[in-house]
Amino acid sequence: MNNLKNLRGTIDLLPDQLIKWQNVEKIVLEQLLRASVKEIRTPILEMTELFIRGIGEGTDVVSKEMYTFLDRGERSCTLRPEGTASVARALIQNGISSNPLQKLWYMGPMFRYERPQAGRQRQFHQLGVEFIGHDSVRSDVEIIALAWDILGKLGIKELNLELNTLGDKNDRSNFQKSFLKWLEINKDSLDLDSQNRITKNPLRILDSKNIQTKKVLENAPRLFDFLSEKSQNRYSDLKKKIRGFKYTLCGKF
Repeated sequence: MNNLKNLRGTIDLLPDQLIKWQNVEKIVLEQLLRASVKEIRTPILEMTELFIRGIGEGTDVVSKEMYTFLDRGERSCTLRPEGTASVARALIQNGISSNPLQKLWYMGPMFRYERPQAGRQRQFHQLGVEFIGHDSVRSDVEIIALAWDILGKLGIKELNLELNTLGDKNDRSNFQKSFLKWLEINKDSLDLDSQNRITKNPLRILDSKNIQTKKVLENAPRLFDFLSEKSQNRYSDLKKKIRGFKYTLCGKF
């Protein structure tokens, strides 16, 4: 037993640490209860296909970071790398998706095979909130305010809120067509990893850490230029409503 250690990228939570851990959980649960968000718990282990379909086969999470194995029934199983796909599966499988409006939260261990570093582990705990069927700007404001309140109650200071928008499905489709054309023209200027992503998951190229590729991407089409009038109005409305909130817990919007 003397030579046995925990796997790299995992940690033990000792009694003194758990006191702080449980205090954080208590504060988070109080805020979620106040916001009338209900808890849902899903298995840690899921069929691999769920994440391939939900996250995308061409993403780094699916292609490089998932803990996947065959069980005794020769079924491909995966330790969950995130929570959204499992929540969607649970709602559909249990017939709860017939309820058009739901506010759910989940919290628990997730697993990703990535290089352990400060703030990143291969087994980590994640809190997630899913607003099902709520598509108004008000619901966007509500979930942002919920996160803001939780961080404030946890005593985190000097926060800055940065807002962005991905538009709607049509906006993203129009942008992707233009971006793909641009990528094909500038393919030779991209790093090899980004070149391989062009046919699999081109939007991930925008997250490239390669210095040369980042420089080339400065001249790429911007999603914001493809937003429809409806999407622009929604984004403006969101920013207006956010400014209408006055928080004194921490930082400023």
